[in-house]
Amino acid sequence: MPPAPSANKALSAILPQIAEGHAYEAHQKARTFASRYTKSGQHAVAIEVLFQSARELLKTGQQGSGTDLAVMMLDAYDAADVGVDDESRGRVTQLIALVGPGQTWRKTVVDKAVAWSAKYGECPAGDPDLHHYIGELLYKEGAFVQAEPHLLSAGKRDSARLLGQLLAEWSKAGSSSDLGLFAARGTLPYLELENILAARAFLRSFLATASLPGTTALPVGDSGDEIVLTSDNLLNFLQLAVPTLQRAPSPRAREAWTRLVGTYSTKGGAITHPEIRKAIQDLSATYFNIQPPRPAGNPFGDLLSGLFGGGGAPPGAGAGRGRPGARPAAVGLD
Repeated sequence: MPPAPSANKALSAILPQIAEGHAYEAHQKARTFASRYTKSGQHAVAIEVLFQSARELLKTGQQGSGTDLAVMMLDAYDAADVGVDDESRGRVTQLIALVGPGQTWRKTVVDKAVAWSAKYGECPAGDPDLHHYIGELLYKEGAFVQAEPHLLSAGKRDSARLLGQLLAEWSKAGSSSDLGLFAARGTLPYLELENILAARAFLRSFLATASLPGTTALPVGDSGDEIVLTSDNLLNFLQLAVPTLQRAPSPRAREAWTRLVGTYSTKGGAITHPEIRKAIQDLSATYFNIQPPRPAGNPFGDLLSGLFGGGGAPPGAGAGRGRPGARPAAVGLD
């Protein structure tokens, strides 16, 4: 029985050249060997050649060549229908870390990796563990803008806690009046995905990191929840929104939500921001099937629309939780 195909022959011709400083020659050899293995159906060997060659090139500062081989490895994943598991993800995260910040090399690998994990993983937004790794890496480097969408996409409670720290730290660079808006950037997307646990974890982390002076923790109902009473109406609203929506779609929760929105909508401040109001309307529809008021229009046009069957919402639009057509919870969110 012939021995199983091995990457040793190729790597013995490639890795010494990298060590001797012949990066170009090593890069070309890696591409050639990998192409041959791929064409002969030896995908696992091609992946190993590309991974180890990319890793060593990146260690020596050859970001361009290393990135090229990393992308080629992800193409080999695709050709071989490689699923997302600890081994395949581990290769990717190693290379993402080694690419380092700066220029566009890392973004190239990250975008390709997320697309692969969305195709072969269980979550349409991309593998949660991969998103968390990328978000945490970027956060530690101070790249808050780039880290934020990855931590949101991860949907994990650990990711939500990290996002709470990130946005609280980010808010300190701005005006104190922006505090609620920064809190909304984490809370509202999690609530829209019906990920109550992540929204709760985010807010607790955000408030702990913000270290607001002169605040008082007050109990909310008999659930054991607390609200840290602040001078920011939007931040107070968000804290009350989480336990209220968690009880949806019960009639009592619907009534409490209606009162909550009505009360805080009259207080002014950031909660009247058009994007915040739109998000609150979306939550009302998602959790309680409360549709936004129709804008004043042309009565004659409305009449014609009604006569000819138009004007209604598309099937399933705005369906509340537990109803046909409701937005499915994101796969992989806890």
